[in-house]
Amino acid sequence: MSNPKLGPPRADRPKVVITDYDFGDVNVERGILEAAGAEVIALQSKNEDDLVVAAADCAAMINQYARIGAKTIGAMKKCEVIARYGVGVDIVDVKTATQKGILVTNVQDYCTEEVADHAISLWLTLARKLPDYDRATHKGIWKWQSGQPINRLRGRTMGVVSFGKIGQAIATRAQAFGVNIIAFDPFLPAEIATQHGAELVSKEDLLARSDYILMQAPMTPETRHFLSDAEFAAMKPGVILVNTGRGPTVDNKALYRALTDGHLASAGLDDPEEEPAKRSNWTPVDNPIFTLPNVIVTPHAAYYSEESIMAARVTAAMQVAKVLTGVSPDYPVNADALAEKIS
Repeated sequence: MSNPKLGPPRADRPKVVITDYDFGDVNVERGILEAAGAEVIALQSKNEDDLVVAAADCAAMINQYARIGAKTIGAMKKCEVIARYGVGVDIVDVKTATQKGILVTNVQDYCTEEVADHAISLWLTLARKLPDYDRATHKGIWKWQSGQPINRLRGRTMGVVSFGKIGQAIATRAQAFGVNIIAFDPFLPAEIATQHGAELVSKEDLLARSDYILMQAPMTPETRHFLSDAEFAAMKPGVILVNTGRGPTVDNKALYRALTDGHLASAGLDDPEEEPAKRSNWTPVDNPIFTLPNVIVTPHAAYYSEESIMAARVTAAMQVAKVLTGVSPDYPVNADALAEKIS
């Protein structure tokens, strides 16, 4: 049965390559794409050398953690669309794809609630010193002093870096605990921040005023090591840092120094700087952050719920199915650039 959102199924059986996935199978994607007349090839590769071979005759490629760079795109002879399972497209060479006339799509608005919940959970866990209490009670130590010092949340200041939909959702949750919200986002009009109860400030002001800093920044050349030695030195003593944005936006070596010299109180990271999911092999041995008791690290899981995973899979596959059947996708990344190129 044809999907009313799609055009007629393709008769030429275009090949769709799924570079990698960690959700067990690709049955959801296969059902959507085969209904559009496509053949699905599922790999488990994060190496561009492996992808080059598959890229040569694919009509579409979908990636989760694998980088689709210039080498892979250069080998594509008839690719129409590259679709990302997620919002960020920093692991797709969008510029090269555009030059070759290939549309790039992503998935939006599928995990806003989950990431905001995760960020707040990390913040509260660190602010209330739950790991300290848990370790102490498991050792038979029953003292409120095990978490000392703990400060009252109400009246303190939370700085949110990047104030898009997720940053705004974080602010809404945090305001219920009585904290004052300031935000840094050079692309956001001040009135939008005001509508969500936040004061838009400079990076320097945010660093100087915040008791808690919650990072939700995307990965761009400008945001790499957005927080490093100079930024940590500019913060108040005792700041709690939470990063549910991209791992490399925080310099982990500088963070280690700030945590071990006592300037920062603690940190919650949803991804360390090296982004293990994007590597073929990984061990925490090379990152000293993992040796610290005042750091919580989760495995890039902030986006996860059963519902959000399903939404990402269906949406990514639908973007490809739409393009292959002549229907405009919902979430094009470079459509304007392609239009300019054609004109």
